[in-house]
Amino acid sequence: MGHWENIGLPDDFDGVVRLFPLPNLVLFPNVIQALHIFEPRYCEMLSEALESDRLITMAILDQGWENSFHGQPKISNVVCIGRIISHSPTGDGRHNIFLAGIQRAKIVEELEVGTSFRQARVEIIEDIPIEDEAKSESCRDELLSIFRAMIPLEVSGSKTFTELLTRQLPLGVLTDVIAYAVNLSLATKQYLLGEPNVEARYRVLVDSLTTLVENDEPTGDTLPRGLRRGFPPPFSAN
Repeated sequence: MGHWENIGLPDDFDGVVRLFPLPNLVLFPNVIQALHIFEPRYCEMLSEALESDRLITMAILDQGWENSFHGQPKISNVVCIGRIISHSPTGDGRHNIFLAGIQRAKIVEELEVGTSFRQARVEIIEDIPIEDEAKSESCRDELLSIFRAMIPLEVSGSKTFTELLTRQLPLGVLTDVIAYAVNLSLATKQYLLGEPNVEARYRVLVDSLTTLVENDEPTGDTLPRGLRRGFPPPFSAN
């Protein structure tokens, strides 16, 4: 984590976003996702974003998207607005970027636009925190305890995980980071993204992690099946 954590929406944000729908990626606020962009429509989207507010909004495709992927398949109405914090063109018309998730949002309406990529008007989803500080701290400790039990010793000793486990991150931020890092079902991740109530989000996440730990079986791998491999994450094809 670094200075990007304090990145917010521009002061002149008008609620209109560029949509980048993918079938298998749920982006959360407070995390960074690596993306490889090569389709012409998304290269156009990237170019416009880089020339203006650097914002790209990740959406997940609904079931049955395969039948209309090159058209306008249905997407979930809960999305995550991200900001480009790194851009590296490859020289062959492709691009590698790092996108920092910064804000939950809900699609109000998709817009009729002249661009090859989709756009929508959204309303921001704000977190509803736990007011009781002692209760919030207790929830945070429980969540970290369960997550810590999923991490092998050689990984938990790394700088990245040490920072995560020792910093006093707010519970809402912690739920986002862990929900992103763990291999939960896409449906569960999408639910967690759309849940503004931090306590409700925490409870669903704890139940999901507990189930993962209880059902985990030795596979011969270094990491439990419930954990994502590698950090930063691998590039996602669009």
